[in-house]
Amino acid sequence: MECNKKCDTCNLKNNCPDLLTMQNNKIKERMSKIKYKIAVLSGKGGVGKSTVTVNLAAALAKKGFKVGVLDADIHGPNIPKMLGIEGEPMVGKNGIIPIEKGNIKVMSISYLLPDEKTPVIWRGPKVSGAIRQFLADVDWGELDFLLIDTPPGTGDVQLTIMQSIPLDGAIIVTAPEEISLMDVKKSITMANMLNVLILGIIENMSGFICPECGKLVYIFGKGAGEKASKEFGIDFLGRIPLDIKAREAHEKGIPMVEIDCKAKEEFLKIVDKILKKLNIQ
Repeated sequence: MECNKKCDTCNLKNNCPDLLTMQNNKIKERMSKIKYKIAVLSGKGGVGKSTVTVNLAAALAKKGFKVGVLDADIHGPNIPKMLGIEGEPMVGKNGIIPIEKGNIKVMSISYLLPDEKTPVIWRGPKVSGAIRQFLADVDWGELDFLLIDTPPGTGDVQLTIMQSIPLDGAIIVTAPEEISLMDVKKSITMANMLNVLILGIIENMSGFICPECGKLVYIFGKGAGEKASKEFGIDFLGRIPLDIKAREAHEKGIPMVEIDCKAKEEFLKIVDKILKKLNIQ
């Protein structure tokens, strides 16, 4: 079929090889300006991937790195709220301009919704298309790190990211209980199958710090992260405890690493391990 250059009315507009090639080239150009691209993964929902992503971003920014955060959880975008970075993206001459605060730039589908009650009711192919459009059209500029917060599972979003850009690594997040490992192991296996380097595993919600006595109580158990790291031969990066102060700060759009709490100490240690793993001084 000969191309008539009328893309809007073409039956192949969603699968046009010429348009896909152009998009791939744009993605390649955007990503070439970003030193390290890292996906945050977990096959299990509710383990705190977004919490880990925003605090790693904030910790890296505190160290002076230029950081971007792509909220790839199209159906449950929470990154802007958790980072306290609200606004409306503008379109500049080089693409969509992400919302910026300090050393952190953020792009999320939530910026494009009329209000927080509006759901994104899309099937997989449209979600994958949105991810590729973010990768191609968002003008991140030059960054040290791009952290990609993914939804639970090993489906369209994760596959699209891993096949569209050269990831420099992935961070696996698990909860402490054994049941969470059933799905987390699938994410580890997926990363291995697609030749994505796993930088390590983080055990989130690992113990609860009592606000009255300060005692650490392992209400969800302990050790799932270390068990997975030994089974798969990957680094165990650390444990993040539950802390009421941290939760209250997050609801106000303040990352844990910006307040005085045990979780802050752990995140800063984890970032140092990641930098060492990537040979960054």
